[in-house]
Amino acid sequence: MNRETFERLLTAEGQHLLAEVHDRAGVESELALGTRLRERHAPALVAAAVTQCHLRGRAIVKFGPDAAALYFTHDALEQSTRGAVARHRAARLAASGAGAVIDLGCGIGGDLIACAQAGLRVRGVELDPVRAAIARANLAALGLPGDVVEADALTVAPRSDEVVFVDPARRDGRGRVTTLDGLVPPWDWVASLLDGPAVAKLMPGIAHSAIPAGVEAEWVSDGGSLVEASLWGAPFARTSRRATVLPSGDSLTARDTPAVIGDPRRYLVEPDDAVIRAGLVAELAEDLDGALLDPHIAYVTTDAEPQGSLGRWFEIIEELPFREKALRAALRERDLGTLTVKKRGVDIVPEHLIARLKARGSTPATLVLTRVDGAGRVFWVRSSESNPSS
Repeated sequence: MNRETFERLLTAEGQHLLAEVHDRAGVESELALGTRLRERHAPALVAAAVTQCHLRGRAIVKFGPDAAALYFTHDALEQSTRGAVARHRAARLAASGAGAVIDLGCGIGGDLIACAQAGLRVRGVELDPVRAAIARANLAALGLPGDVVEADALTVAPRSDEVVFVDPARRDGRGRVTTLDGLVPPWDWVASLLDGPAVAKLMPGIAHSAIPAGVEAEWVSDGGSLVEASLWGAPFARTSRRATVLPSGDSLTARDTPAVIGDPRRYLVEPDDAVIRAGLVAELAEDLDGALLDPHIAYVTTDAEPQGSLGRWFEIIEELPFREKALRAALRERDLGTLTVKKRGVDIVPEHLIARLKARGSTPATLVLTRVDGAGRVFWVRSSESNPSS
């Protein structure tokens, strides 16, 4: 879709066409609908309207009900921040006392929307003319104030009252970029912004050693998926590392807590990936009055009752033999079958192990295979969600 076609979508003709495509979706076949509409409208405009209808449906996962009024491209939707994550960041900016944000490389405006909805004044900068036009239209579609300029982010100077937000592109012609030297704009430029009031969205795999001194790194998960690392510039930094779990908003910060190792207790806690990536498993164990099973494995054990969303809780029912032949016999004796196998620190493929165990019992079971003090162990567990006592 080029800019001319997109701007035509915003006209009365385009809006009526979008409404008709939406109303007829699922009632009339796409082929028949497209053929009929092309008799009255330009083919490129019909294609754009049909594409927007599809993308709005897909965008609900990220943008919720707002998606029905917004505009997208395939790539820009894929690259956009999840709505819950953008709202979390915007709320934190607003709480910090910030009043205005400039998004250098705003794409279709997902983060602009969240910041504007949080009461911040927003200005977007986007080099791609179609994305710039879409970002401007998306703000208008939701009745939000803000400005979007078509320009190279490297050439636009922030105003004295603006917090800089930057989400460097992490894709090239071959796919997703996983290293800092592949970012656009370049990492050196992004890092230089973090000396001042700036926030950068980066890949969650960023190495701790790459984080500039005085900057806070916040790893964020949403719905159980680790989605990003936000680097908060020096004026916003309150800790070196933070893990935040959405939608609950539960958070954990670095305290340089030494790891305490202990024997298995009543519960096993599988820390959220944000906690693990932030290197805060020892802090979580301390908060739960627990210990790590092994110094190199991210499992916490505790007698505390399940609470919070920083980890998934399992109650240990019984320890079973680690050797495969003895484990198979133990499963048979307990009438266990339909296995779910979770593993950390042991060299097995869960699907292959399940096939070899040939458990045919009537009781579904979850097994955790891990190391304790360097030795392989197996625990039959149940999720706290299915435990009536929790």
